[in-house]
Amino acid sequence: MTLAFPFSAIVGQEEMKLALILTAIDPKIGGVLVFGDRGTGKSTAVRAVAELLPTIKAVQGCPVNAATPDDCPDWAGAVGKKIVARPTPVVDLPLGVTEDRVVGALDIEKALTVGEKAFQPGLLAQANRGYLYIDEVNLLEDHIVDLLLDVAQSGENVVEREGLSIRHPARFVLVGSGNPEEGELRPQLLDRFGLSVDVTSPTDINQRIEVIRRRDAYEMNPEKFLETWRGEDLKIRKKIEKARKVMPNIATPDEALHDCAELCIALGSDGLRGELTLLRTARALAAYKGAKKVTRQHIRQIAPIALRHRLRRDPLDEAGSSTRVGRVVDSVLG
Repeated sequence: MTLAFPFSAIVGQEEMKLALILTAIDPKIGGVLVFGDRGTGKSTAVRAVAELLPTIKAVQGCPVNAATPDDCPDWAGAVGKKIVARPTPVVDLPLGVTEDRVVGALDIEKALTVGEKAFQPGLLAQANRGYLYIDEVNLLEDHIVDLLLDVAQSGENVVEREGLSIRHPARFVLVGSGNPEEGELRPQLLDRFGLSVDVTSPTDINQRIEVIRRRDAYEMNPEKFLETWRGEDLKIRKKIEKARKVMPNIATPDEALHDCAELCIALGSDGLRGELTLLRTARALAAYKGAKKVTRQHIRQIAPIALRHRLRRDPLDEAGSSTRVGRVVDSVLG
């Protein structure tokens, strides 16, 4: 079993790390899209954050990680009533995956050997109450994208095929990574991500040296390297757990709501998803930093990752999305 690289040992990429931490604090933010060059630590960071996630309480043996026996679907059979703590599920959705593997299908083995019609749950069932990670998300086949859009919207997976009529909860944080040189993401799926992060290779030579040093130490002796960084990872995990508890008590002044709305109007973002994401992300940041209310500084800090992927294309403006958001933030927030 390959040991995940420690989250706290990742050099630089502060924006990406912060985005992943904030979605761990509030999954309702809507997930993270990480776009950038090859070899910039995108997949490493996503797999590392799994080690920081607090455990969940779930029914033992339930295929959809139900919190209570009443929430466990009938088709799961007898799973008992024992509640156990288990790691937050982080499920990889590979390229070229079939629809049956994603949504689930008829259990052929049981049908042939026992003559019983049973449901074999898919990746969406495994990812319920956890994370669904898609590497190279921009290369995902269109019919799988459409399927994910439907489930992300409803929070429920519906399977009507082969004589089966199955429903089960499928609420997960969608995390995608990709290289923009290999193709753009469909706008419908792009809008489903709460936050968007652009990562680049470090240009500072000392930072690059530190990346090489840590990666080499990890590959030479993974167990020793993990032990060295275990304490730092534990600190972040405790901050996430504390932020989750205090977040419902974070005050949201009318001034903060006004700032969110004014920013989105100035940027011309469609719908109200931008404002809601901006507000939720700012609240999670305030909780993580130990503040008692959302301030303009919190909104300023997270505006680029919450709004850069919601901009309309402007053929007369050659500036990148981050630059455009920065200009508007400076104009609106001062």
